Amino acid sequence: MAPLLNWLKQRLARKPPASLEELRESFRKKYHAFRMLLAANNTALHLMTEMELALHSSQPFGMNFIRSHATAVSVNVFSLIRSLNELTNNKYASLEPVFSSIQTRLEEVLSKRRAIPEVDLVLPLSQVTKEMADRVGAKMANVGELRNQVPGLTVPDGFVMTVAAYELFLAHNELQDEINRRIQSMELEDMATIYRLSSEIQMLIINAEIPPALAEAMHQAYDNLARDLGGKVTVSLRSSAIGEDSKNVSFAGQYRSELNVSPDNLLTVYKEILASKYAPTAITYRLNKGIRDEDVAMCVGCMQMVDSKAGGVMYSRHPTDSRREEIVINAVHGLAKLVVDGSSSPDLYVISRSKPLAILEKEIADKQQKYVCLPEEGVCREELDVEGKTPALTDEQVLELADIALRLEEHFQGPQDIEWCLDQHGRLYILQCRPLQQMEQEARQEAGPQELVSQPPLLQGGQMASPGVAAGEAYLVATNADLLSFPSGAVLVTAVPHPSWAPLLSRAAAVVTDRGGITGHLANVAREFRVPALFNTGVATQKIPPGTMITVDADGLTVYEGKVESLLAHATQRTSLMVGTPVYETLQEVLKLISPLNLTNPDSPDFKTKSCQTFHDILRFAHEVAVRELFDYDANKELSKHFIKRLVADVPMQWWVLDLEDGLRQDTPGKEVHIEDIASIPMLALWQGITAVKWEGPPPVDARGFMSILGQAASRPELDAANVGFYGNLNYFMISKNFCHLSSRFGFHFSTVETLAGEDRHENFIRFAFKGGGADFGRRLGRARLVQEVLTRYHFKVDIKGDSVFARLEDEPLDFMLERLRILGYVSVHTRQLDMVMLNQDQVNYYYQKLIDDIENFVLPAQAAG
Repeated sequence: MAPLLNWLKQRLARKPPASLEELRESFRKKYHAFRMLLAANNTALHLMTEMELALHSSQPFGMNFIRSHATAVSVNVFSLIRSLNELTNNKYASLEPVFSSIQTRLEEVLSKRRAIPEVDLVLPLSQVTKEMADRVGAKMANVGELRNQVPGLTVPDGFVMTVAAYELFLAHNELQDEINRRIQSMELEDMATIYRLSSEIQMLIINAEIPPALAEAMHQAYDNLARDLGGKVTVSLRSSAIGEDSKNVSFAGQYRSELNVSPDNLLTVYKEILASKYAPTAITYRLNKGIRDEDVAMCVGCMQMVDSKAGGVMYSRHPTDSRREEIVINAVHGLAKLVVDGSSSPDLYVISRSKPLAILEKEIADKQQKYVCLPEEGVCREELDVEGKTPALTDEQVLELADIALRLEEHFQGPQDIEWCLDQHGRLYILQCRPLQQMEQEARQEAGPQELVSQPPLLQGGQMASPGVAAGEAYLVATNADLLSFPSGAVLVTAVPHPSWAPLLSRAAAVVTDRGGITGHLANVAREFRVPALFNTGVATQKIPPGTMITVDADGLTVYEGKVESLLAHATQRTSLMVGTPVYETLQEVLKLISPLNLTNPDSPDFKTKSCQTFHDILRFAHEVAVRELFDYDANKELSKHFIKRLVADVPMQWWVLDLEDGLRQDTPGKEVHIEDIASIPMLALWQGITAVKWEGPPPVDARGFMSILGQAASRPELDAANVGFYGNLNYFMISKNFCHLSSRFGFHFSTVETLAGEDRHENFIRFAFKGGGADFGRRLGRARLVQEVLTRYHFKVDIKGDSVFARLEDEPLDFMLERLRILGYVSVHTRQLDMVMLNQDQVNYYYQKLIDDIENFVLPAQAAG
């Protein structure tokens, strides 16, 4: 009796068969989780593509881009894991600790900060050497080196507020977190946003309190300086940020310096220089140079002010052509300020580097103004008459400066950019020096300018501040307001090459100015950014009409109207400034935890949660097992019987259909459906496009294309069809009466279509994504552009991210939407494997025309034929 009683208990305990409505509700929940998983998967892949594309783009990006994208990828991967566990009744909970481990390592990369060295708040220059750049900034480290290690030089005495002073100031006022919050809340892509952010942060710093310990140390250092110099003195305060004045990163003119400051204003001016870290020019410079904001501590040098009779800048080698054995000196009357800010055309001296030193070239400018120190504090600009036409230096002083330039180059083991001045008694002071940014001038073809260009010049003359040739529409910049509307690719035309215009250089094709010398701050930055620059023309703003297309030949000291193709053909392409920068390297580190795909074979015994090493691995694993769970006919027999069917079709691929609701004309028993059973309006339109023209097979491929595919297959195992697994090869429709989601893989190519198409046009939309391919990146990119051209022709809004195509359409009437769905069905099939021929232009043209002809002749008329 016992066995019989047990059997009865089991029968009574067994759940009654689920009703069709319960099954439908169960499937709806599974389908909802699957759709959420797909949405998270697609968003994460889209974000990853943008991050990978940033590495190959010439466009600048900052830490804000990296942090926001890494955070968004993390959020979507976490959402995908949650959806997978909802779909599978928490079967893959073990993914969560894997995700947490990757996320922890990602946060470590993003939160990495430079080590803060142990150092006093204030150091006298007598204790500073070039090895202390991480404590006092490169500028003041070099000044200390000049003062203490180079014999025979006169350098103004002073002291430095160190990196420890900066960190104490921020901590005392709890500023760093607030600054970070404001930076991360803004997209730094337009000048208006940058100006607003700059103003807000600078005011935070200026209104903050200087910690008592720092204020006391600064006053004590000033008192010691005044005692050593014999009484009250005025000083100059100069920025010396970490990274400033280093090789290839000069920050020329991007931070603030103040001249002739009284001791009463020492603390106030110190805060103003700290605040200049967030000047618009400095923010954009760091962005374009890939420098992390958190890596830049603002040290400040305080030096005895020299009342200058003359001043200027000299280069120990020629800045625009390293092959020229020449020293270059710019000089003006009074303070050197007119040279560095470009507001005057200075005297130019060119001196041979070989002994005995000799002046090779001398141009005495008509210097109409000079800056002088006021008796108590501050500087003012004075107009010059006869004095302005006289040389700022004697020949003996020129040669003395040239000799110093050679000595400093030898000491620092590289070409130097040196600021100097003469006091009222003719005594020579060296104020600062930094590594000189040199350029290799491109050799022009043997034909001279007259043979290259037949048309007359619009303007001729001036000085080459940065070599090269470029064309664009002339845009006159006279005020800060002009920065907000400066268009990308325009030529910057201005009277004065002011350092404030530096934010435009990443967008400017070239620069042409009325005044300024080649040793000024903007000239320095133009060379760093590889922007052709022609300075000191005298008449640029008068002779170049705004809006005119012009070609600037900086090497030939000439501007032409229109595009001069014979010159532009030899122009050097501007390379990305980001490669090798701290921000670029941070993105590389971040992507190592996000992008690599290690799980390539779903049938491998290693295809499991513990094998996931990156977010991409988690995405691949989750997508594979989610599809497997949803399409597992045996595990979901009751669900499958009503909702999941194999589509019987005369097409050499497997197609599956998931009926969400009302997608079939009637309940269809068994495991199969025919196209006649389909009631989904958008699916039928897609199918008409898929079957409108029989696919002819792969295009004929040349040897290079074949080798490209072999190379990619060898280096990218995720492309191997054998590694995809059964479920990865599925092409499946999820449908209702007016909705369709198509996910398909054709060989190495992936595409998805999601659409709602009904009578209410305001609800209608199409989303299309297409990526992959077996050829190299260049060919895949060419195929992506071909798809873009075709879809754009038919009114899709199309974006390309790397080799991926994303297209969308919305708010169109039903007939229009169905026509476009037929086009997508055709494109999904007939563009596969075209990447193999994308470097053969004749083939490209042939297939583009074939696609258009097929669409016009067979795909669009398919409705009538159907």
